[in-house]
Amino acid sequence: MAEDGRGSKKKDADAVETKAKRQQGGFRTMPFILANDFCDRLASVGFTSNLISYLTLQLHLPLVQASNIITNYNGTANLTPLVGGLIADSFAGRFWTITFGSFIYQLGMVCLTLSAVLPSLHPPPCAKHAADCQRASAYQISVLYLSLLCTSIGTGGTRPCTMAFGADQLELDAHRHRGAKKPKWSFFNLYFFAVELAKLAAVTVVVYIQDNLGWGWGLGVPTMAMLAAVIAFVSGYSLYVRMPPAGSPLVRLAQVAAAAFKKRKAVVPDDPRLLYQDKELDAGISTTGRLVHTDQLKCFDKAAIVTDGDVLPSGQPDLWRLSTVHRVEELKSIIRILPICAAGIILVTSASHNHSFAIQQARTMDRSITPHFKIPPASMLIFTNLAMLLTLALYDRVLVRVLRRFTGRPNGITHLQRTGVGLTIAMLSNAMAALVERKRKSVAAASGLLDAPKAILPISVFWLVPQYAIHGVANAFMDVGRMEFLYDQAPESMRSTAAALYWLTFSMGSYLGTLLVTIVHEKTQRTGQWLPDNLNRGKLDNYYWLVVVLEVVNLIYFFICVKYYTFKPLEMDSGEEVELYHGNGNGTDDAKKSSSN
Repeated sequence: MAEDGRGSKKKDADAVETKAKRQQGGFRTMPFILANDFCDRLASVGFTSNLISYLTLQLHLPLVQASNIITNYNGTANLTPLVGGLIADSFAGRFWTITFGSFIYQLGMVCLTLSAVLPSLHPPPCAKHAADCQRASAYQISVLYLSLLCTSIGTGGTRPCTMAFGADQLELDAHRHRGAKKPKWSFFNLYFFAVELAKLAAVTVVVYIQDNLGWGWGLGVPTMAMLAAVIAFVSGYSLYVRMPPAGSPLVRLAQVAAAAFKKRKAVVPDDPRLLYQDKELDAGISTTGRLVHTDQLKCFDKAAIVTDGDVLPSGQPDLWRLSTVHRVEELKSIIRILPICAAGIILVTSASHNHSFAIQQARTMDRSITPHFKIPPASMLIFTNLAMLLTLALYDRVLVRVLRRFTGRPNGITHLQRTGVGLTIAMLSNAMAALVERKRKSVAAASGLLDAPKAILPISVFWLVPQYAIHGVANAFMDVGRMEFLYDQAPESMRSTAAALYWLTFSMGSYLGTLLVTIVHEKTQRTGQWLPDNLNRGKLDNYYWLVVVLEVVNLIYFFICVKYYTFKPLEMDSGEEVELYHGNGNGTDDAKKSSSN
């Protein structure tokens, strides 16, 4: 009787646990996750979108130095997600990585706000008729760098994990309710829609506060928004599906590479079924399905050849000598993804000037909307946000339905096709930017204001709208396509790391932007500077055309990568059958069923 009682209690406990798991995940978690990212982006965009104004007008730094500080900061902030993604996948998990990253980001925002409020942390205002202003001291610059470093570390915890964490909630919910009606909005479209709403609020409300109420309030508001982000995210703790970390993905990749190198002289069998498989060993890193053998990069298949000494006396494989097919295919998947990711680098480089040179252009143009209101220069980014929001809405609600009739694909076109469209449209943005800059300089020449860099030219700032809007349309295709591709094609145990690759392209693109600006600035000093502090005497339009040329080369490179890309095949256990899925880059998969052994 006692045993029966204990058995009954155990069944009751298991039932409670199962019920709790069923109540986790799904769309009920989206308000907490998206609220966190909304406030996070409001904070980050709230100060980065107008940071060029803070550096040049408050810290009195030269244009090129200020531009390079911004691109270097963006590069660092988009490099740390690679570390954060590895930490999340290895041992911390996505929830705690996001929470810790948000806290560090909050600390950086507090320091940045204090640097704007305390007089000792920034130089005094310029005298009305002073030719030169006192620049920020080394100490004041170091405080700025410390603040930016903290925010960079914070983004390392939030950016690689938030998207993957949100997608986990819906993916696992979909597996529980297989055959349920597909949501009308894809998670990634919904995610980027929320992000663009945050950016829209940042470049309007926050930038207006910065330009009209001062930088204390202008940075204080994003700081308070970040605090709200932390509270919103943590408050949904009990509702989340928290995927356990599967161990260091870098160690597993290194083990495959080491095993393949040790067996470099071995001969790979013609039949891939003779390669080493171990479902039990891979269970923790393949909860939704195991990767199956592909014919590309066969040199790594040697890691799965069983030879003498590969198995320990305990019966377990020596993972530095023997890897399963699944682990070999993890490495192959990451290697195949990298060239596609690299195509996004030039896109980031081509957009980096929207936060620096384009804002300085806007500062010289007529920004009047009414006799008593002028649009802040940094608020021109609103047209990028509006264009992206509109494109995302039209894409999901209209364009997909139209394309579906021609392609037969549920999402209209594949992730890679969507990315290619974005790359193509981005070129038009920079071509338009070059034409508008030439027009702006011609107005300056006709008005006799070439040597008056602070003068307002008789040309409307709304000439800049097309280049901002076209870039927003490009982002709606490019950003969502790239992120869906990474989540779909990355091994499930490496999705935070794969999401970090998305941000890594932003990092490398920002650093490349710094390098490009530095090289152009140095090489054109003797023949006529392209990027002087006085843009009226510069050749910024030539810089834009240079970027267009780089984008053309990049587009050709992308098409070559796509032509030779192989989508990952995946085995998914379903009762007594195994479903073999071949990812098609469309967010869905083509399936064929075969009997399990």
